[in-house]
Amino acid sequence: MAKDCVDLLVIENVSKSFNGRCVLKNVSAKLTTGKILGLVGKSAAGKSVLIHMLRGSEEYAPDSGRVLYHVNRCKECGDLDLPIEGVPCVKCGGKTEKLCVDYWALKEDDPLRAAVKAHVAIMLQRTFALFGDKTVIENVMEAVTPDYQGDRRISRAIEMIEAVNMTHRTTHIARDLSGGEKQRVVMARQLAKEPLFFLADEPTGTLDPNTAEIVHQSLIDYVRKMNICMVFASHWPEAITRMADEAIFLDAGEVRKQGDPAEVTSLFMKDYHFEKQAAGELGEPIIKLEDAKKHYFSVVRGVVKAVDGVSFEIREREVFALIGYSGAGKTTTSRMIAGMTPATSGKVSIKIGDDWVDMSESGFAGKGRATPYIGVLHQEYTLYPFDTVLQNLTTCIGMKMPAELAKVKAIQVLLSVGFPKETIENTLYAYPDSLSVGECQRIAFAQVLIKEPRIIILDEPTGTMDPITKTIVAKSVIRARETLGETFIVVSHDMDFVMNCCDRAAFMKNGVVVSIGEPEEILEEFNMEPVPEGEEI
Repeated sequence: MAKDCVDLLVIENVSKSFNGRCVLKNVSAKLTTGKILGLVGKSAAGKSVLIHMLRGSEEYAPDSGRVLYHVNRCKECGDLDLPIEGVPCVKCGGKTEKLCVDYWALKEDDPLRAAVKAHVAIMLQRTFALFGDKTVIENVMEAVTPDYQGDRRISRAIEMIEAVNMTHRTTHIARDLSGGEKQRVVMARQLAKEPLFFLADEPTGTLDPNTAEIVHQSLIDYVRKMNICMVFASHWPEAITRMADEAIFLDAGEVRKQGDPAEVTSLFMKDYHFEKQAAGELGEPIIKLEDAKKHYFSVVRGVVKAVDGVSFEIREREVFALIGYSGAGKTTTSRMIAGMTPATSGKVSIKIGDDWVDMSESGFAGKGRATPYIGVLHQEYTLYPFDTVLQNLTTCIGMKMPAELAKVKAIQVLLSVGFPKETIENTLYAYPDSLSVGECQRIAFAQVLIKEPRIIILDEPTGTMDPITKTIVAKSVIRARETLGETFIVVSHDMDFVMNCCDRAAFMKNGVVVSIGEPEEILEEFNMEPVPEGEEI
């Protein structure tokens, strides 16, 4: 493929407002073939809005400004390709013409508009939509373009699976994957569509650092090899400096700084500071796992050892982390503690009063005694889209209290997860689809906190949060521990959050706990581990 450097995507002074609130103001950028633009900023800074605008989603049409796509169009079959002068159509060999498509100036039913949109692939935050009963390779093959048939189709799917470091899961059923693994398969599906314009919103937010680095390099290699362009948003400064050729720091819709990624992220991180507070005196053990195992049978894979003999104790008021690569068994272990996944053998116990409750024993006399005291923030959380934030926080989770008291309670919990006091009133009566993904994630966290459970399990609580918000959430966890005596189990790939927030950490690999200790020691051991490849978990 020709490697001429030509304009591919041009953003000209785009602005956008929702309900009178400016979310983008005069944003401009130019991407040539083979280049990557990184977007960084706090939650609700406008990053996702810009990405949806580039995707061509109708509700994100700019109020002013233009989005220009440069393409070659075949005069015979109409196929679109990179805007390289004199290159014949790859589909039919016909002559091509260069076009500059002003996307939002076209009518909604214009075929050219639909053709451009078909060549834009997007990967959204925390999107795990896959065919649950199909294998990884079948999911990716579903997305491969019709140009590939037979063995070429299979080879193309394998190539995309390799690009996201998922070859060791090729024949695994999608529903059995961890959240981070599902995210990588979604990425492989989008790349398999052979887009000219690739958009990604937090593409590695729920991956461990080592796997994220592999995916970052794969995306860079793909963009360079295919000579396309990519726009991605991330809260990780490391991802911006590692991948982007140019970066934009957005703050409340305005460009604070644009240019060199290192300089942009340096300004973004300028106000980030957190000092970990020493834990107070912890209580007696409240959670016990004794040689706990979770094995299940898969028709394709036989016996799967998701968790294979885990033993440890968690003390009351402790903030305990489970870390490890995607698919190591962290989420399954947390689900066993919550009583959602019964252990195949061994024992998982929760102390209620003076009694130890077996979480594998069903019914009110068993785990039913403990589950009312356990709150869980799932990695694949959902909010009720047709209810306001206030309704999501109160009536929708079954809280029975006077309306005014419920509102006061909701305000307190929103403040605790980092919503500014001056925006609380508007936030309470907003609907989830009007908020950023990071804001929705904090509301889901608030749903857990508002019930004041004794034990709280957080599965990837900060994957889509900027560093400042992560600091606020870390302080919320510590405050809840100190004031309410709550115990936390944190499943996370966010090493900064684990370091700032947790008293101890357990490093899991292949379904077992490799080591337990101070977060600093465990993270050092984790970072020295090679990235797993070809293993069965």
